[in-house]
Amino acid sequence: MPHAYNGMAARDLPEVAWQKSRHSNSQGTCVEFAKLPGGDIAVRNSRFPDGPALVYTPAEMEAMLLGVKDGEFDHLVRD
Repeated sequence: MPHAYNGMAARDLPEVAWQKSRHSNSQGTCVEFAKLPGGDIAVRNSRFPDGPALVYTPAEMEAMLLGVKDGEFDHLVRD
């Protein structure tokens, strides 16, 4: 597998299992996550599966998920 870095093509990660939220809408508009062999986590847009994948450390992902759970980003999707 090639070295993972932010902005890489998701198609360059062929050996990972992408996971989409069960809350994804019927048009497939969602982000998908995949745990990489080294422990990092890749994120891609499900509408563009061969597009860019951003790669985060487990600590970065944990901080983001805790913020989401606490509602810190709710203002981004509400009027």
